[in-house]
Amino acid sequence: MAEISSLTIDPRSGFCSSNSTFYSKRVPFPLPSSPALDITTFIASYPHHGKTAFIDATTGRHLSFSQLWQSVDSVSTCLSELGIRKGNVVIIIAPNSIFLPIVCLSVMSLGAIITTSNPLNTSREIAVQMADSEPVLVFTTTQVVPKLAGSPLPIVLLNEQVATEKTGQVKIVTTISEMLKKETKDKIRVRDRVYQDDAATLLYSSGTTGASKGVISSHRNLMALTQSFSHLSNPEKGEQTHICAVPMFHIYGFGAFAIGKLTQGSKVVILPKFDMKEMLSAVEKYRVTCLPLVPSILLVMVKEADEIRKKYDLSSLQSIVCGGAPLSKGLIKRFMEKFPSIDIRQGYAMTESTGIGASVQTPEECLKFGSVGLLSPNLEAKIVDPTTGTALKVNQKGELWLRGPSIMKGYLNNAEATAATLDSQGWLKTGDLCYIDDDGYVYVVDRLKELIKYKGYQVPPAELEALLLSHPQISDAAVIPFPDEEVGQYPMAYVVRKSGSNISDTALMDFVAKQVAPYKRIRKVAFVTSIPKNPSGKILRREIIKLAISKI
Repeated sequence: MAEISSLTIDPRSGFCSSNSTFYSKRVPFPLPSSPALDITTFIASYPHHGKTAFIDATTGRHLSFSQLWQSVDSVSTCLSELGIRKGNVVIIIAPNSIFLPIVCLSVMSLGAIITTSNPLNTSREIAVQMADSEPVLVFTTTQVVPKLAGSPLPIVLLNEQVATEKTGQVKIVTTISEMLKKETKDKIRVRDRVYQDDAATLLYSSGTTGASKGVISSHRNLMALTQSFSHLSNPEKGEQTHICAVPMFHIYGFGAFAIGKLTQGSKVVILPKFDMKEMLSAVEKYRVTCLPLVPSILLVMVKEADEIRKKYDLSSLQSIVCGGAPLSKGLIKRFMEKFPSIDIRQGYAMTESTGIGASVQTPEECLKFGSVGLLSPNLEAKIVDPTTGTALKVNQKGELWLRGPSIMKGYLNNAEATAATLDSQGWLKTGDLCYIDDDGYVYVVDRLKELIKYKGYQVPPAELEALLLSHPQISDAAVIPFPDEEVGQYPMAYVVRKSGSNISDTALMDFVAKQVAPYKRIRKVAFVTSIPKNPSGKILRREIIKLAISKI
């Protein structure tokens, strides 16, 4: 990172004209100086006044901070006895649970590397990831075990159920409940020295383009992440209770809730999966103060606001944090009208930036509608013209580049993709089209690779999606580039109608046409029952494009 004290930086925007770099306006924080330090020890030593760390929303089981660290000690000892050593990869294939943070912290404390997989993945998809990451041990549930049939790897079950005949030919060595009974007193644990720069996690991401790739994040990357959570906490709000309904196998859930909130002493209520009714019931029961969502769920809350307020007491909610995809100004305003006492805060991050990027933190910052907030502490940014490579200035749109202590080490076994994403100076090319305004706020316009090129004009799909979602008869939508010989590409919309609606494609195209420039008009509409999205809520646009092209 450049020596900031010697630079002339605009205090309002954070922009330095001498090197065309934006600097975070948030107060920087120091990272530990000792090179030999693992993320688990770092988090465990962090001072706070929290009592309850996790609550299982399904069973009601509470886990205090002291119980958490005792559990980590027990599981770490068991892992050591199973032969897990520094550099080994351990995979978790399971839905959210109170055990997932315990396993992750235990694995990383030994210098081993944690990788995660969606439990809904097919046997083939799991096999591909395992072939790439080469794990030596699997944590999973009995429901997932059949997908591992024929695997020689030892398996630890995360649920209380014993193995049945349906598990197939697999090697189940123990259960998490047995591990948690382990007495650690007088037990000698084999533990290698772990350094901040050692790999800690291997989460999978599609990056800016292409197939899913293993993102290698170091212990230091995770320290930057967890430190940022503590640094941005607000003691005046009192003890905070967060709910985790987003998947912990994704950087959003893992970074924020499996490890991030631990440095704040916050209470985290864990749901095994997203279910609107269960989530809102948990908010009421546990007096949740902060709720993380993706835009599609926020939209449902807006459209069903009257019914939700009748059924649930949401008076404890202070804020909603929305990430995973751009959030339109219109949707924000509609939410504020329905739930005026709840702040809505956007955030921006990538797996490649280890869950750090930009965020909205205060009620004043919330007034910057459509912004994902100010750059996170210790981060630098550039806005770069994707065609010329020229670094741009305030209020100019280009690709967002990020640099700082949270940026990944690289992609596993993929030097080509790493070189295309990380330059020699440590800049991460995000693939997102953004601009930073006069006050230093970051705005995400769209994915760079997803821009529609209509007669040379650039059309951001997110803008058209926001318009479609504002229609009262539409529950969800995705816009893609449709190939055309004459114009290059034109916008095509895949639309989910609200129950009972029979709105026509012509009516929808007219609705949008009245609100956009001619080159942005939607020229084709297909009605579908659902829009494919990844676990963090991002539209799987490439899948929709393949579907559209296959029907030409």
